[in-house]
Amino acid sequence: MKKTLKEIAAMLHADAPSPEFADTVVEGASINTLTIQPGNLFIPFKGERTDGHKYVRQALEKGAGAALWQKDVPDAPEDLPVILVDDSEKALQHLAAAYRRENHFKVVAITGSNGKTTTKDMIAGVLSTKYSVQKTDGNFNNNLGLPLTLLNIKETTDVAVLEMGMSGFGEIELLSNIATPDIAVITNIGESHLQDLGSRENIAKAKFEIISGLNQNGILFYYGDEPLLRSLVEKADGLKSASYGYDETNGLYPRKTEIDEAGSRIQLGTEEAWVSIPVLGRHNVLNGLAAIRTALHLGLTLEEIEEGFGKMEMTAMRMERVEGSGGEVFINDTYNASPTSVMAALQFLEEAKVEGKKIAVLGDMLELGENEEQFHREIGQQMNVNEIPVLLTFGPRSRWLAEEAILRTPLVYWFRDHAELVRELKKHLSKGDLILVKGSRGMELEKVIDAFR
Repeated sequence: MKKTLKEIAAMLHADAPSPEFADTVVEGASINTLTIQPGNLFIPFKGERTDGHKYVRQALEKGAGAALWQKDVPDAPEDLPVILVDDSEKALQHLAAAYRRENHFKVVAITGSNGKTTTKDMIAGVLSTKYSVQKTDGNFNNNLGLPLTLLNIKETTDVAVLEMGMSGFGEIELLSNIATPDIAVITNIGESHLQDLGSRENIAKAKFEIISGLNQNGILFYYGDEPLLRSLVEKADGLKSASYGYDETNGLYPRKTEIDEAGSRIQLGTEEAWVSIPVLGRHNVLNGLAAIRTALHLGLTLEEIEEGFGKMEMTAMRMERVEGSGGEVFINDTYNASPTSVMAALQFLEEAKVEGKKIAVLGDMLELGENEEQFHREIGQQMNVNEIPVLLTFGPRSRWLAEEAILRTPLVYWFRDHAELVRELKKHLSKGDLILVKGSRGMELEKVIDAFR
């Protein structure tokens, strides 16, 4: 977004700024004085613990072009380029929606219980072989992050790839109505947010809200092997959709799949050509299919798709290969964890070919609700201890997992302290070992890997 302050006031239906600031140009937006860029529109929020309005002058001193100011906050500065608004959060969302409506870049919106960020990275990487692409930075996927992302999309961009997260009903609907996607993608339905939504059926309904803002000519791509999504699609009158998955009933499926230490290679449906997906784990075949489905819809050839997969930049802590200082290899999958994603990561470890032994370091899975004990115990019951003989667990909930696993293999350990876990792990490591490290974000298990760099 590149606008004068007068234009922004008109988009917000706000009072015009004073004449001396009317032609001030702002570019992009920020809510953080630590990361503010020259020319940004600074948007302060009035919170319970702190008030961002205290930092408006500091933001402008750091190079911000202008700022919003909520009307119920006293002492609005008359000597600074500010626009008065009734509510800063709603103004941010309204401005992002208005900016989206007046621009012609395509929007690909992605949600799902697992794989959102990886799929976002894949789609952005593949499409970049043909288009100018911008994508959600990090996890800016909520009621503040998504509109900020939109406001930082340049007018010259062809495709914006946006991630949409949620913890309850109504949240994805809001984001979808702001972004009005041309393409919506639902990667899967898992167990994350059971604590808030109570059932996988409700999680599916909340994710399906992504179609609420779908462009009139828009399309939904979804994981067709999930019955909950198929049912919702069948009930949605007039929805244009297409599925992908392993089953041959899907519109896009892999006829053949090869998994190796570099990622996977798939042969699509009736196609003879193979496509390489250089991301570890069999589960990432599905994320790759979502990217291929999107790219084909936007006119890319399989050759361009193959090239894009080779150039894509992946977000850290998602099946990230890290070389240890002693010749061991870590798989850093510490960004988040759910039962589905943990079992997928363990499947990768089980199938991997290594010179040494395989070790799993697993932390608590959070936000699973009243069945959290059952989910943790099931991981301990189901993991293949013949292929993965050493297990170190971390966090109060992971003790349930350890209690089940130790019934089948003796090399099981439980910790509440990172340093103690690292000391024990060092005793088991040898050159050529492969160590999977995975847990929910709150477990901060990347600290374990940092100790071996």
